[in-house]
Amino acid sequence: MNAIDNINSENGMFFNEFLFGLAAFSFILLILIEKRKPFRHFPHNYYKDSFVTNTTAFLVNNIILTVLRASSLFLVAQQFASYGLLGQLEDGPIKWLLAFAFFDLAIYVWHYASHKNEYLWRFHKVHHSDKAFNVSTGFRFHVFDLLLEIIYKCIFVVVIGVNAYLVLSIEIIELFFVMFHHANIRIPKEDLISQVIITPSLHRTHHSTLRSEHDSNYGIVLSLWDRIFGTRKELVPAQIGLELIEADNFIQLFSLAFITENKIRKLFSWIPKGKQK
Repeated sequence: MNAIDNINSENGMFFNEFLFGLAAFSFILLILIEKRKPFRHFPHNYYKDSFVTNTTAFLVNNIILTVLRASSLFLVAQQFASYGLLGQLEDGPIKWLLAFAFFDLAIYVWHYASHKNEYLWRFHKVHHSDKAFNVSTGFRFHVFDLLLEIIYKCIFVVVIGVNAYLVLSIEIIELFFVMFHHANIRIPKEDLISQVIITPSLHRTHHSTLRSEHDSNYGIVLSLWDRIFGTRKELVPAQIGLELIEADNFIQLFSLAFITENKIRKLFSWIPKGKQK
């Protein structure tokens, strides 16, 4: 590695550390805002259980996956940066914007598949099991869901061909938006802003108890994809969470992936019904 490469690497690491620090600051700021002026008032025990369970999931999942996630994406990007769709494109704003757009579209596709594929849904539904909707909900994921997503992102990195530091930068930006659109807050002129990016009101619909409502608004940053593919819905859900199953702590959260709605419905069908009068 020559002197120029060393400088670029140091600048890339500094930029990513700055973005991560900004994301951490944003998390705290969003908590304070939703505490002061929440969009919806949830029962205190709902909020407390949600926050404790979600932050526990974040800590445990990151102990298991942080090294794997960062190292795998970074190493794959380093190896295949000169290949893929953008591999030969000169590094600069155009390449950065294209990489970000492709990445955001790829996550939209993954998110859509996680709802439509029964195997992926059994893990992704853990994220939807929160009875409250707050910034910590963005951390409520099953470890297997995150593991499968890492594999998917590694494949994407090979196909797209971008610099390792750019990949990590996009990851941190996406993290910020995941926290933002899960925040239980009101946004000024949200109708206008939601024409460009996913806002809390759009993503709140995505967490509706009704499957007909939560199978929508799959975007992470750009709201463009939902408009193009006809998956955008604008409404205020009557209730948040899942209809038949819930989890109030981390152990239940992990186990939830192995309990499907179909199994519960089948269990209910075995219970004798009272005679109709």
